[in-house]
Amino acid sequence: QVKLVESGGGLVQPGGSLRLSCAASGFTLDYYNIGWFRQAPGKERDGVACMNSRDSSTYYADSVKGRFTISRDNAKNTVYLQMNSLKPEDTGIYICVAEKDNTCSDYVLLAFDAWGQGAQVTVSS
Repeated sequence: QVKLVESGGGLVQPGGSLRLSCAASGFTLDYYNIGWFRQAPGKERDGVACMNSRDSSTYYADSVKGRFTISRDNAKNTVYLQMNSLKPEDTGIYICVAEKDNTCSDYVLLAFDAWGQGAQVTVSS
């Protein structure tokens, strides 16, 4: 069964950091393009970051550029999102996705073969 499971969410104060993990099972991430979306309360789901498998090129939404880093560890079959200098507007459910054939369209994967259930991130004092 193809599955992605996020972890590492939680409550953090503004200016703090969190690292989200996304573990894949039932398939190997090596050849998959990967991405993270954010679903903020009452808002549309937005792309946050994307990484192509072929050349490890990375792309970020302007709102997170310079603060977030997407990465992967193929040996652990896991994707990460390092989030620094967090702001209250970063609050939301973060969802990882994987897509084999279609590469990143800027910082967004437009289609995906697998997606996780999401991890809640709350940035508040």
